[in-house]
Amino acid sequence: MSLFDIAKQNPFGKPVVSDAATSCEFGSTEYYLKCMIGGALSCGLTHTAVVPLDLVKCRMQVDAAKYPSLGKGLKVTVAEGGVKALARGWAPTFIGYSMQGTCKFGFYEIFKNLYGNAMGEENAFLYRTSLYLAASASAEFFADIALAPMEAVKVRIQTSDYASTLRECFPKMRAEEGNGTFIRGLKPLWMRQIPYTMMKFACFEKTVEALYQYVVPKPRAQCSKSEQLMVTFAAGYIAGVFCAIVSHPADSVVSVINKDPSKSAGQILKEMGPKGVWKGLGARIIMIGTLTALQWFIYDGVKVALRLPRPPPPTMPESLKKKLGVQE
Repeated sequence: MSLFDIAKQNPFGKPVVSDAATSCEFGSTEYYLKCMIGGALSCGLTHTAVVPLDLVKCRMQVDAAKYPSLGKGLKVTVAEGGVKALARGWAPTFIGYSMQGTCKFGFYEIFKNLYGNAMGEENAFLYRTSLYLAASASAEFFADIALAPMEAVKVRIQTSDYASTLRECFPKMRAEEGNGTFIRGLKPLWMRQIPYTMMKFACFEKTVEALYQYVVPKPRAQCSKSEQLMVTFAAGYIAGVFCAIVSHPADSVVSVINKDPSKSAGQILKEMGPKGVWKGLGARIIMIGTLTALQWFIYDGVKVALRLPRPPPPTMPESLKKKLGVQE
């Protein structure tokens, strides 16, 4: 059996029904490509929508004296450049995070099925949190390679007067600093994004399970599509708060390193100190909490709109119930 065949199966044993109500077979090439479309829309649209918050957050990290708080940062930015200044960096944000979302969500689906089926049905259920963590970390490794060039351009535009548009900034950076400048922030990006994504996916998956088990008064199969999407949104927001906290110190390093490429991550951490790396956390919690909730809502919404098969939350396999003596 090939890796592709393994990735076509639901790791939690229960076959995912593909019928006239669905547009493709679970685990097929078409299924994964449509998941990638959902991921691109999910990340590209949401990150672009919060560019003003992201801009002020980055400026708070690199110039805390001038931008001491979110409110003050917004006022100073508008006073100096008008309302349009809040949109600086929107183009590299949209392109970069669309590329990242394509890999993040699409590859997560592939790795989750691949690793889960390699583990076997019982182990996939017992160690599903580890499965979510491994699959999301693997997906984010590749997603950050896709994101890094545009992230470098975005931060340069937002935190300096080097250039104001993508068309101006990208060729200027390439000519003056070489292609290497676009991946200089890749390691700190991995430091920020891999823990963030591991938390984002694992916390989301477990929260969805908990909401259906303890909060929602009826099984998922009996919920309408809109009710399921509301559960998705709530689980996404809860996951987003934890994501922001876990990944914030590395996010501060990424902001500084892309503004001043001459410094290493170690130098920046030493200069910022334990308190400095947490600057802008409040703004980031608001941004990432909302962002993550909307991302999961859009991603799941695209799955519904494209009529993709959507497996229910995992349940204990019958074989494991017998081994453990679990009563129905």
